Amino acid sequence: MGTYLITGATGGIGTAVAELLRGRGHDLILTGRSTDRLEALTTALRSGAHANTQIFSPHEMAVRGPGASITTVALDLAEPRRLEASLAPAHVPGRLDGLIHTAGTVRLSPVADLDVDTWQEHLSTNLVSAAELTRLLLPALRAAEGHVVFVNSTAGLRANPNWAAYAASKYGMRALADSLRAEEPSLRVTTLFPGRTATAMQQRVRAQEGRPYDADEFADPTTVARVLVAALETPRDAVVSEVTVRPR
Repeated sequence: MGTYLITGATGGIGTAVAELLRGRGHDLILTGRSTDRLEALTTALRSGAHANTQIFSPHEMAVRGPGASITTVALDLAEPRRLEASLAPAHVPGRLDGLIHTAGTVRLSPVADLDVDTWQEHLSTNLVSAAELTRLLLPALRAAEGHVVFVNSTAGLRANPNWAAYAASKYGMRALADSLRAEEPSLRVTTLFPGRTATAMQQRVRAQEGRPYDADEFADPTTVARVLVAALETPRDAVVSEVTVRPR
């Protein structure tokens, strides 16, 4: 079994990925902004279909069992300079099989109304922090010949009105993935481009657009997660470098 670090683990796609990997018996390092939400996710992963025989240590914020563990660490991706110190308590092992970037933020606005703070929020959270975490974890990823997955967006393929800041951050994420793939031949690097997905973020987007939210109109986050995990499980003689998943 492997060890996977997931950013944005308490979001829709991040949680779905954590559930699938937990069900396969992998060790998980889950990150997010809210300690309470991370603890709730850990409790959920310990129960039901994901349960194993475990010992819970609230002091370490970890769940450990035969060959499996869940560790959580609160990270604020809007502050990339603080990531190294914030990540230290997680005690990331010397070998990391996968780094999965699912975290993101979006605030719609025309270019004429985008101030510097909004640009910096998007770029720091969606791009710079992904680059910094990847840099910090490269030694462990190299040791395991691991896999880095960037959960991008179809906005990283086409920028629409009012989406400039978000799309720019996602275009940058695609460039980051392409450069990493070329620079690190021992690693596998995948960019996943989901279309609109039924998540809390999508609810906020619809509210910003002044339109109603109907989950049935969008892809289920578990469907997107299954595509992502399938890329992770592709035999090592190949890599799924890019894949797009759109709602039907």
